[in-house]
Amino acid sequence: MIKPLQRLLLFISISLISNVAFCQTGAMPGDDGKTKADDDGASQHNIIKFGANYLSNIIFMGRTDTAKTPAVLPELKYTLSNGLFFSASASYIFQKKKNKIDGGDLSAGYNFDITDNLSGSASYTKLFYTAASTQIASSIGNTFNANLSYDTGTIISPSVSVDYDLNGKGISNDVFVDADVSHDFIYKGIFGDEDILLISPTITVNTGTQNFYDGYLTNVKKIKAGKTKKATNAVAQYTGTLSQFKLLDFELSAPLDYKSGHFLFQFTPTYAIVKNQLPAALAARLSNAPSVFYFEAGVFMKF
Repeated sequence: MIKPLQRLLLFISISLISNVAFCQTGAMPGDDGKTKADDDGASQHNIIKFGANYLSNIIFMGRTDTAKTPAVLPELKYTLSNGLFFSASASYIFQKKKNKIDGGDLSAGYNFDITDNLSGSASYTKLFYTAASTQIASSIGNTFNANLSYDTGTIISPSVSVDYDLNGKGISNDVFVDADVSHDFIYKGIFGDEDILLISPTITVNTGTQNFYDGYLTNVKKIKAGKTKKATNAVAQYTGTLSQFKLLDFELSAPLDYKSGHFLFQFTPTYAIVKNQLPAALAARLSNAPSVFYFEAGVFMKF
């Protein structure tokens, strides 16, 4: 049987090979130089986008629960012609017996172009989680983000993103720096003259601190023995290293966007190679697998 990583690498290889004969590389029509189908940065008019994603497993920087947790994430986003945007989303975990709405967020930000090839954005997100949430990142309440991306057109497009996350009371904050390189392949006229298929094989490196684990282990109490003196001491001894800036994971993905009229269909398979996990003694109720495969699929409408 083909392993998840082999399937992903095969998919990327086929995309690269087919590009030689059939692909056109460039900007998505209507996105004025942007290479991402869902990038609403430079536009002549206001844009509203709504729909939902299905996530096969909730993953945060390669970290996940031992129990697989699929979720549906409805989303609404409104982008003004000047680059300002506002969005809202929620996470619906249908396998839970109650409190299926596990959390959500509200965001505001600004997309901007610096040059024809260099663009960026800045945003603030307020996150909400239920008291019973078992998501790895459930201690994070606020996120400030800034990113820059450079579109080289026919070669690769590198980008870098910086997050500053505010955790719950008594928990140190987190900083994440993520870098990736991608290449866009565009196929036009698949089923209709205006239809567009975009495939973007991407390699991502995520680095940062792990104070969010402190909130997860002590507040959410995923470890059943969390109230015992032994477990409490173990957590306390390890929390000092959570503020150290480390490599968190490598991710190989191949985002696929298909645009037809006002409809946008998205599918992103991701293979994450996890680094610097918690010691096994603490991770009895957390996944300690060296790698994880998951995917996200969504349907949206844009006007």
